[in-house]
Amino acid sequence: MTELPQNSYNSGPVTVSAMLERGEQLFESEALYFGHGTTNAWDEAVYLLSFVLDLAPDADRSLLSQELTEQQQADIQALYQRRVDERIPAPYLTGTAWFCGLHFMVDQRVIIPRSPVAELIFNGFQPWCETEPNKVLDLCTGSGCIGIACAYAFEQAHVVLSDISPDALAIASINITQHEVGNRVRALQSDLFDGLIGQRFDLIVSNPPYVDATDLAEMPDEYQHEPELALASGADGLDFARRLLREAEQYLTEEGVLVVEVGNSWLALERAFPHVPFVWLEFSEGDAGVFVLSRNELLEHRESFS
Repeated sequence: MTELPQNSYNSGPVTVSAMLERGEQLFESEALYFGHGTTNAWDEAVYLLSFVLDLAPDADRSLLSQELTEQQQADIQALYQRRVDERIPAPYLTGTAWFCGLHFMVDQRVIIPRSPVAELIFNGFQPWCETEPNKVLDLCTGSGCIGIACAYAFEQAHVVLSDISPDALAIASINITQHEVGNRVRALQSDLFDGLIGQRFDLIVSNPPYVDATDLAEMPDEYQHEPELALASGADGLDFARRLLREAEQYLTEEGVLVVEVGNSWLALERAFPHVPFVWLEFSEGDAGVFVLSRNELLEHRESFS
């Protein structure tokens, strides 16, 4: 297994740029999997180095020529090596993740934020939400990133973060406090809608478990650090989606909208419900298995879901 030379941080001045190049070379030589906030070895090295140096995501490029102290080099090297040896995704190593330009606490009790729904939040869910929603549900919230980002996007909205996992809700509650949105955002334990009886929402957004059994068995090592409860959803990846489609209309307002990410299971969903007019959204980085349905469409195809 490749390692950075042990004396690499006490052999004279080393710049930020040089340390990033070392990380990039190390990560590429070890064939790491990237998909938890970055897509390549350079960005992963940037992520870890930025954490050690407490740099913002938009830090000025002039910092590349900054010389690092021996301690800084040692700390960066230690994170690089853990990334290689343990195959732990960078956000778990740092305990931090970024979503919609916002900083969130994460650990192995929740999946790492990476949903393309961020682009919809930036766009205010237009044109699907004709007016700003007053009440939003982030179903299967995990860290709370989607719901909290919605609270920033819709400044008058009240947001519920729901999850079946008490561990996930503990993290979501911390993030509510850190973002100081507790007056409009609350975390609630619920198995799908069981804990939400009688409530209705203008917008329900869900990034639920959707990984099928085959994909789950073949996932890279990095995914083994994430909670299986947040990933696995039966043989075809649709166990949760089927329940959601059956019940969602009861929890939407008359003009309510349902937005759901099903990732690679979108083909299975189309095959399971061939007559349902799923609107599959396009994103700046390509399609990502996210559909939109209105409450009226859910009602119209109720028999298909039941």
